[in-house]
Amino acid sequence: MKFHWFHLMPWPDLPDDFQKKHRSVWVDVDYNLFDAERCNALYHEYLDELEFAEKVGFDGICVNEHHSNAYGLMPSPNIMAATLTRRTNRAAIVVMGNSIALYNPPLRVAEEFAMLDVLSGGRLVAGFPVGTSMDTNYAYGVPGAQLRDRYYEAHDLIMQAWHEKGVTHFNGKYNQVRYMNPWPRPIQQPNPPVWIPGGGSIETWEWCADMGYLYSYLSYSGYKRAQTIMDGFWKRMTDKGIEPNPYHAGFAQTVCVAETEAEAKELYWPHIDYFYNRCLHVYPGFADAPGYRTLRTVKAGIKSQFEQAQQNAKARLTWEGLVEQGYVVAGPPDKVVAKLNELSDNLRVGHLMVLLQMGSMPRDVAMYNTQMFAERVMPHLKDKFNDFEDRWYPKMMPAPERAVPIVQEKDQARVAVAVGGGGQ
Repeated sequence: MKFHWFHLMPWPDLPDDFQKKHRSVWVDVDYNLFDAERCNALYHEYLDELEFAEKVGFDGICVNEHHSNAYGLMPSPNIMAATLTRRTNRAAIVVMGNSIALYNPPLRVAEEFAMLDVLSGGRLVAGFPVGTSMDTNYAYGVPGAQLRDRYYEAHDLIMQAWHEKGVTHFNGKYNQVRYMNPWPRPIQQPNPPVWIPGGGSIETWEWCADMGYLYSYLSYSGYKRAQTIMDGFWKRMTDKGIEPNPYHAGFAQTVCVAETEAEAKELYWPHIDYFYNRCLHVYPGFADAPGYRTLRTVKAGIKSQFEQAQQNAKARLTWEGLVEQGYVVAGPPDKVVAKLNELSDNLRVGHLMVLLQMGSMPRDVAMYNTQMFAERVMPHLKDKFNDFEDRWYPKMMPAPERAVPIVQEKDQARVAVAVGGGGQ
């Protein structure tokens, strides 16, 4: 298995009465709740956590894109990813991702992802989400009925930009580019691995199966409620006669590791409660714009992750309820290992995106959770699925051939001198 440290970068200072006095955490969230100087500190805390995740052995570090909200402070994940390329040197840079239907033209995505792939030495994972209704339909004004058409056209433009050599043109319904000749091009040829984050749409998992892209189911309702979605994905694979390779799929799971059950609740419950009851407080009218979900998905009764979250918030789930129902995998390391074994077997996922910082969780608690997971959970699961080839992980330049910042070179030289005993 591979493990990826997924950061949402939430705003941690929403008031206790946020649900009662404010309509939504997304789209029309009150700007008076934002403090730019406080956010300056938060960005650096959050980047510290991502960089720490690489140091303790995670295979990837993940960022993503959202707009006009306090749920996640990354309208441009590419900026965060670029920062991480300079301060890390081993982990995959997983951008989950750029909402490609929102770019005009999407050529910008091809260019910026290529820059990130080159900067990182071929460590990029290119995520192409359709995007939430709040981001795409309301914050950026794309009509729900156009969203998927724009998405597929944007995908085709980006792939043409990466695959075709020299100057080409693109003449689509929504995008017309007479001279398409992006510089630079990605290190990974013909393109970086493509991961598609999805919230449950039937068409998304079918498209991933058809295109050979990794399908990553992102849900805050936990692994038990994800079974129907992942069963649908694997059925599509079976119907197409494709090997059910676990690395073809990913899943996001909230995890809280501690020495005991009591310590887990004491450390993490205030921040998990904050996340589920403030960060997911989305006005229902924003969560599902007309046309956002396809007719097939509606008929199948599959709800978006944020509609599910609304139901959760109304139920005011307790810590014990969230853990019992699988929303949160929590407790001492042996219990967490057992639950993640169950998750990976039942859902058949080889890439696990773990949410180890949630809501209002401060840096020291997030780093404790991260270190506990890396040292006492990951080693027991690393060898799982070793019989399968992972074709969805970046093909990086060999480490000795990758450029590093001069500060890192000096640090490495100092270490070499100290180890060799040649210091003054």
